[in-house]
Amino acid sequence: MFNVTKKIVFIGGGHTHSIVLNLLGKCPLSKVRLILITPDIYTPYSGMLPGHIAGFYSYSQCHINLQYLSNFAGSELYLDSVVGLDLKNNYVLCANKEPVSFDVLSIDIGSVPQQLSVLVGSEYTIGVKPVSRFLKCWYNLQENIWNNSGKSFSIAVVGGGAGGVELVLSMIRGLQGESCLKLPNVEFHLFHSGISLMPNYYYLVGEFIQDLLLSKGVNLHLKERVCEVIKIIDDRLNVKCESGLILSCDYVFLVTQPSAASWVKDSGIATNDDGFILVNNALQSVSHHHIFAAGDIATMINYNLPKSGVFAVRQSKTLYDNLRRIMDDQPLKSYKPQSSYLSLIGTGDGKAIATKGNFTLPPHKLLWCWKDFIDRRFMEQFPQ
Repeated sequence: MFNVTKKIVFIGGGHTHSIVLNLLGKCPLSKVRLILITPDIYTPYSGMLPGHIAGFYSYSQCHINLQYLSNFAGSELYLDSVVGLDLKNNYVLCANKEPVSFDVLSIDIGSVPQQLSVLVGSEYTIGVKPVSRFLKCWYNLQENIWNNSGKSFSIAVVGGGAGGVELVLSMIRGLQGESCLKLPNVEFHLFHSGISLMPNYYYLVGEFIQDLLLSKGVNLHLKERVCEVIKIIDDRLNVKCESGLILSCDYVFLVTQPSAASWVKDSGIATNDDGFILVNNALQSVSHHHIFAAGDIATMINYNLPKSGVFAVRQSKTLYDNLRRIMDDQPLKSYKPQSSYLSLIGTGDGKAIATKGNFTLPPHKLLWCWKDFIDRRFMEQFPQ
């Protein structure tokens, strides 16, 4: 063990870091100072976020309080945004605070939706991340629609993966409320560049979801790549596709492919072409061995993993062990991702789809109860 106090700095309060800090609270490191830098005091749990939009969970039920967690872990909490790294001198550069020095750094900041390649209009879209900004827009949208029942609204979601379809289904339920009556003044449009929805899943999942969306009156635009969003009269937006299709909407949400924060690639740490941090099996940067990364912001050089919270949660124990081991100058452990995993996909109506590999079960209430139990149990581990 080091004879003097060393400093571990965590950037981001994602799933992996939240679990690691919780474990450090249960088994603290001696002579190690912990600092967590994150822009928000609350961090969302992605598994329950669609349920919050649908109205099944309150804000506090699906958010981890990082102040409580930091107190439990014995960590200092700096509420600030990171804008860069000084890797020559081992400093984290913040938007408002003085540079923060570190001996060991861990990065878990997730990802953001890839911006549309447009000449005009990306500033008019609403990304699902950062979640805090997205939720403010969602609350305002709800209030606007509920307070203007005589006005028609059109909502567009760009992206036909799991995140996009869950968002549409959750929004429908969140606007309808418990009555589940169709809103005559709201129409939904889902744009997807592929030929079928949810292409990363077994084909039956996409078929179940497509039938469900159509039954709820969602307008599906498959094989339509959005290329431009233009602001027109009365704050309405024109969504233009490469095919020439143009639709007028009031809100446009992006749930597209994930991308990395620009400061990561600019920092000098090794990344792939998309700006995600390259890590080895120990979740250790391939270019800077005193830096670790996990969750969506990390790309393992030996595995081709999708950006999924499932892996972020599983990486936490390896990251926790390796932070302890690097402090003791011990060999690091390897993380071996599971080859297949169960996905429980909420359908916004108190049901869920279960899928693992080619095994798929259609929407059912019992599957939602199963998902709800798993998610609530996950949140119960954190200080309340």
